[in-house]
Amino acid sequence: MTQRWNDLLFAHWPIPAADIAHLIPPGLSVDTFDGSAWVGITPFWMDRIRLHGMPLIPGANRFPELNLRTYVRERHSNFPGVFFFSLDAANPAAVLAARALFRLPYFWAHMNIDTKDGREFHYQSTRLLTLKEVRFRATYRSLAQPSTKGGLESFLTERYCLYTTDKHGTLYRGNIHHLPWPLEMAEADIEINELPQAHGIHLPDTQPLFHYAREMVVYIWQLELLPALAKHATTVAVPVAKPL
Repeated sequence: MTQRWNDLLFAHWPIPAADIAHLIPPGLSVDTFDGSAWVGITPFWMDRIRLHGMPLIPGANRFPELNLRTYVRERHSNFPGVFFFSLDAANPAAVLAARALFRLPYFWAHMNIDTKDGREFHYQSTRLLTLKEVRFRATYRSLAQPSTKGGLESFLTERYCLYTTDKHGTLYRGNIHHLPWPLEMAEADIEINELPQAHGIHLPDTQPLFHYAREMVVYIWQLELLPALAKHATTVAVPVAKPL
């Protein structure tokens, strides 16, 4: 599968690894930088969504998305990746497909993104069909200055796989390919942020670290059943490195 991700805000908070370790599935460990785990929230919008060998689907290939994430390593290989606590999307068909194909915790949400001169973005999201209202509202902008490369910035953004589990706790990895992120310095005003609390995460009362990226084309591969847990799983492994 290919997608283009547009106008991303990366907002990250440092947090003690022990505060989120109980939320991470067995087989994964919290990855840290200078002794801290990091929790990120990333609002953006995507388009040019295409399944391998299939045409674009009119009306279903452009919508906002919002994710709540942290960074982990797989215990068997020590390979770094992303673990998503939640992903909200404005397209219900995409939510159903992502839950079925990628076993990711997607939620349907009413979302809206407005832009001013292509540099300032007003982003709103309210989760639908849940018992408690989960909202996010922010205004963010690029400062049109390249961000520092390497170090913490690379730790937070240069991740080329995701980890997820099914309802039985079986662990999977999905490989992702893209160029290095063209990060820019950013500023943001986060007015409402109810995502972390909805998933048992308490963020520190500190200013988050902000980055912006204009766009990125990504290639997403089918899920791989991890070898270390394959003998315990009842699901047949999916072949690796075959695009959807």
